[in-house]
Amino acid sequence: MSSLRESELWLLSFYRQSEIAGALFFGRLAKNIRRGAIQRDMAKHFADESQHAWYWTRCVHELGADVQNLPFTYQDQYIEAGGMPVNMMEILAVTLAFERRVIGQYVAHSRAPGIAQPVVDTLATIMTDEKWHIRWVTEALDGMKAEYGADVVTATLKRYIDADREVYRSFLDEYAERMSGLMQFKSK
Repeated sequence: MSSLRESELWLLSFYRQSEIAGALFFGRLAKNIRRGAIQRDMAKHFADESQHAWYWTRCVHELGADVQNLPFTYQDQYIEAGGMPVNMMEILAVTLAFERRVIGQYVAHSRAPGIAQPVVDTLATIMTDEKWHIRWVTEALDGMKAEYGADVVTATLKRYIDADREVYRSFLDEYAERMSGLMQFKSK
């Protein structure tokens, strides 16, 4: 018997679905980009995202349920809101905006009262990787400032941060009833 409320199961399944989407995205990139530090770090990012999907699957199973297969992800709305990334710098900018949102979401969730220990443990494990994701992408973007110009990199990152806010607000509006009472969300 599951100890998860339907809204909790939905949220954990949503996290899992988003991690799968991230793994597929980074896997395609890692397979096709030029050799070097970005290819190496992208491959690790891909592996982490894939592992995170497994962690959420295992977590839900430990809580006596099966994950829900959801037909969408948070990332699905990014292209419409921020535009299609056209080069590696833009891909990394959208990645950084998204990874910051993910870790913020996971931190908020980890502070929610009464969450089950498997969820606490899964969040802690994943957040360690998420911090590394933010660090490597930030460093890669900093390294691209010489090629693209610091102002262009900064403006691109701002564009995707703004898109993230728009997508997140829309997400909260659409799914507020599922998430009410689970934790306090902010659309900053």
